Amino acid sequence: MDRLRAFEVFASVVAKGSFTRAAEALETSPANVTRYVSELEAHLGTRLLNRTSRKVSLTESGRALHERCTNILDDVAEAEALASATALRPRGRLRINAPVSFGIRYLANLWPDFMRRYPEIELDVDLIDRVVDMVEEGYDLVVRVSGQGSTAHVARKLAASRNIVCAAPAYLKRHGTPKVPADLARHAAIGYSYAATGDDWHFAGRDGKPEIVRTRAVMHTNNGDTMRAAAIDGHGIIRPAMFMVADDLKAGRLVRILKDHTLPDTDLMAIYPSRRHISAKVRVMVDFLAAAFKGTPPWERT
Repeated sequence: MDRLRAFEVFASVVAKGSFTRAAEALETSPANVTRYVSELEAHLGTRLLNRTSRKVSLTESGRALHERCTNILDDVAEAEALASATALRPRGRLRINAPVSFGIRYLANLWPDFMRRYPEIELDVDLIDRVVDMVEEGYDLVVRVSGQGSTAHVARKLAASRNIVCAAPAYLKRHGTPKVPADLARHAAIGYSYAATGDDWHFAGRDGKPEIVRTRAVMHTNNGDTMRAAAIDGHGIIRPAMFMVADDLKAGRLVRILKDHTLPDTDLMAIYPSRRHISAKVRVMVDFLAAAFKGTPPWERT
């Protein structure tokens, strides 16, 4: 069995939704399509597709294989382009992972422009706040907002965002305004579940030594906008990246406090696997994002 051809046939059946339409797209017979899929199922020892007279649907094993074989077919197409004498064209599916709030605020409006520039690239964008295993989960590129970087992959810094401390005017009116970091221990905080330091907030001390304050969180959340909404409603103090709250500070919904006590910056990074040569589709996306965030980032302009 030609496994690469079998992957191509299987992917076409999924894309077209039927054996007959896949056969037309591949310029072969429905019998050949059926044979390839049956041989692939026999080779793997599992059913990949549920077949009825009206539709074809993926089994659980079929979904897992489809994601992988689509990546394989994309990689083969790029390898062929690299080996050919013609200029390499960025093409194929590009799986991107980005944080939810940042993705909605600052990336969503960029994708249409990228799609116009590179019509042969199919974007597949997942917005997830947790740190993903990009190789295990099949991502080509991860946009990460972090102060830690990546030791396992290539990371290109796109921009920086200050971390600050802020609260709603109503909260500060009721409970008073902290003057030094140690005052935070007596206040309500709203914690971010994925924060690397948990409820410990790290400040740069004036003597060069870090000052660590254990905060009292009245709420934890794994989403920045949920944290922000609770703070705006006066439920506690938050430690967000500037990109999350720039508009709120400008509008007066939140007030920055402890301005003289700095927190470590957060970096916006484009991360991609270092285990293989960077593909054309990843390269053009990284360059595109670097150009979009060049200079003063939008959240600092406000």
